[in-house]
This record gives sequence, C-alpha cells and structure tokens, in this order.
Amino acid sequence: MNKIYKGILGVSAAAVVLAGTLTPVMVKAWGDSNNGRPSYTIAEINSGKIDDIITFNSISDGKIGDEKNFVGAKVAGASVDTWNANTIEVKDGETYTIRLYVHNNNPLGTKAIAEGVKATFSIPTTVSDSQTIVGYLDSSNATPTRYWDEVTLKASENIYLEYVDGSAKYTNDKMGTVALPNEVVTSGATLGYEALDGKIPGCYGYDGVVTIDVKVHKSVASKLSKTVRIKGTKTWSESVDAKVGDEVEYQIEYVNLLSDTVNNVMIRDILPTNVEYVNDSTYLYNANYQSGVLLSDNTVTTSGINIGSYSAKGNAYVRFTGKVVDKTLACGSNQLVNWASSTVNGAVTKDDASVMVDKNDESCKEKPVNPTPTKDTPVQPTETPTTIVETGPGTIVTGAIGAGSVVTTLGYYIASRKKLSK
Repeated sequence: MNKIYKGILGVSAAAVVLAGTLTPVMVKAWGDSNNGRPSYTIAEINSGKIDDIITFNSISDGKIGDEKNFVGAKVAGASVDTWNANTIEVKDGETYTIRLYVHNNNPLGTKAIAEGVKATFSIPTTVSDSQTIVGYLDSSNATPTRYWDEVTLKASENIYLEYVDGSAKYTNDKMGTVALPNEVVTSGATLGYEALDGKIPGCYGYDGVVTIDVKVHKSVASKLSKTVRIKGTKTWSESVDAKVGDEVEYQIEYVNLLSDTVNNVMIRDILPTNVEYVNDSTYLYNANYQSGVLLSDNTVTTSGINIGSYSAKGNAYVRFTGKVVDKTLACGSNQLVNWASSTVNGAVTKDDASVMVDKNDESCKEKPVNPTPTKDTPVQPTETPTTIVETGPGTIVTGAIGAGSVVTTLGYYIASRKKLSK
C-alpha cells in the first residue's frame, strides 16, 4: 500500500490547492483526545514513521492540504475548489455544505482497519453573527480516539442555522454516495468503507467525505410564543372557543436566542376590548420558580413587567388570566385577538393568540347574524414600554428550566412565593 502514498508525492502544489482552498491550521480550530497529535508528511509515513498506529487526519501535505483542517464549508452546489476551512462569509437564505474529511493514515490497508468509526456535527442553536460548527471523528481503536475541527460561518447580522433534514451523506470509492441518518447532528452516524459498519482500512484508497447542508436564516434576538386555554383545562393552543363570562389563561413563553446574556427583559400583553385582566393572576415560571411565583404588579397588560436577565437559551413563562366580557361584541362570531411582546435592548418580538366567541343572545334575534368572525384586535405593540415597574428587589440565582438559565435580578417585587402547580 506504500505505493499509494508515494503516488501522492507526485501531485503538484497547485493540484493540492484545488482540492480545497485551505488556510494554515490554527491551534484553536482543531484538537483531539490526546491534547495534540503529531503531524506526518507523506514521506515520513512511507519511511515507516507511523509504524502500526491507526490514526486519522494527521498528514500535513495530503489531498486536502493539512488534514487537521478536515472540516470546511462552501456554498451548496459550488465547485469542489471553493472549500473554506476556517471562516466563510454567509448570507441570509442561502444553503451551505459542511464537509468532514475522513482518512485513516496508516499505510497498511486492510491490515490496519479502524473500528467504530463515526462522525458527528455540533451545530449552534443560539443566534449570533458568528456561528461555529464543530465536526467530530471517532474511532474506538485509533490513537487518538477522537478528533475535531471547526469552521465558522460569519454574517453581517444575527443569524441562526437550520440543519437541512435528510442532507447527510458519506462518499467514498467503494460505496459512492450513501445517505446518513439525521443522528449525525446529535449522537453521531456510523461510517465505513464497504458498508456503514464502522470499519475503515488505512491509506488513501479508503478515505471518504461526510457532508451535511445547513441553511442560514436572519434572526431576531428572542423567540416569543403566545398560547391560550380555558381556565381549568390542560391543553394550550393558539385559539380557543369561549363564551361571555368564561375565564381564559394566557401563556407567554420567552426564549433568549442570543449567545450572550440579556438584561431587563420586558414582557407586555395588549388585551382586546372584550377581554378584561383578572387582578393578581400573573405568575412567572423560570429556573428558580419552576412551580411559579405570583407577581404583585398587575402591569403585564399596561406598562409591562421586567422579568430580569437570561443567558443563552434562557427561558421563562408568564401566565395570567383574562375574563371574556361583552362590551362591543357583534352578533355572530367574534375573534378576540391579543398580542404579546418581549422587548430587549429596544428589539421587539411579538406573537398572538385568539379567543373565539359566538354571540347569539336575545339581543341578536332581530338582527342579522354575521357568519364571518368580527375581529376585536388591539394595536400590535411595537414600541419599547416606557415604564419599567421596579417596586422592590427579587433575586434569582443561576439555574435551568428547559434549555437555559436565569442569571440576575428581577425588576419587580415578589409578593408571594406560593407554589403553583402547572
């Protein structure tokens, strides 16, 4: 098998560049479970320096240049000579292919089969103008057993990355291109040479490439989800049917999508004309109050409430009760829409929920009934609330609910620590 490596020595420097426009390796970009593996030239491997060790992606003058830069990116569908191994500028709405090169460097072929070989990609789930994807390569009998490298997708605005479902593939000389399961971006996908059995012999005839696609999306700073249910029921939805006199519970979920901590998150809800806020019904759920804490300020539907500071992926739920009334209901179907908003550093995120009310009482008997729902819709909140109600301190220490943490102080007085079951 040494002849295969000797053949590579005859490839021109220009041809190596065409295999991928690689920049010099940076120590912070790559790593392994041995805290830094040695590099080998093809000549050194041919001279026997690697001995019988099975190791991956350690050749400094290989087919893709320095194999320690084994993770790269390019615009999906672009030619093979456009790989970026460290940083690539990306745009909203475009799809990019991420590559992970796989090469067992031992020259002994089927006498040096790597076992348990699998690949994994770690894709960021927060929002930032710089997103770094890390690719991992594992083998149970290799030295080291784990290898990693990264590529950064850089944008001029905050973005988030979406893994394109079903896009994972593995390509080598034996199988051609085969599909990999979506687990490649979670627990990892098993690779192989003749089959996806985790076995890859050494030398260039057995190398391969894993690819996935990610789509870039322009993003806001936070996610806000508004739902509603009839009080006393368990199921949350975007719309419920109710009648005059019913009490409905609204739920607002806030998630910090930024990679940094945000402070003074304001939550505000604008009720429609025919829904009235029920005093002393606002509860906050977060890392430290997973059973809920009653808030004394009845300002969630006026100036808003300050729910504090949240780290990356930190989340919270605000719940309150409204009562359906008849102030301006039209005969027939009425859609009572209300909007919730979160405000962080002047950036507003909104979502809505609806209560459907059918009015067919005595007052409607001699009036035509409108079959089309009449919308009772408040003005959507777009401004930053001018009042931040802070009537006293309530401290929240670091904790976790869902995927994130609350990290600092709430801007309101906590009147009660009474537990509230969900």
